[in-house]
Amino acid sequence: MKGGFNRGGFNMQNLMRQAQKMQDKLQKAQEELKNKEVEASVGGGAVKMVFTGAQELLSVKIDPEAADPEDIETLEDLIKSAVNEGIRKSKELAENEMTDITGVNMPGMF
Repeated sequence: MKGGFNRGGFNMQNLMRQAQKMQDKLQKAQEELKNKEVEASVGGGAVKMVFTGAQELLSVKIDPEAADPEDIETLEDLIKSAVNEGIRKSKELAENEMTDITGVNMPGMF
């Protein structure tokens, strides 16, 4: 091999350099996702939650009117819905960020 090329003109060093740059960009994006936030609000604002792009729950707000002692099941359902919506939005944010970097949309990959 002359000059890092094989017979097909393939430069392994260049490929490795590009792969390292991509890995660095992905790692930086994952760190930045920890500082980005999404909000999930359900029940007309009865339950609000804020998540990071890394699926970390930052805050929970519950409207006192949603805390009916006679109907705890509704509040439980609202909380479950808000958590699921927050996780979905957070994952969507992460996937969009990774797609921007890689140029490839791979749902569920990140």
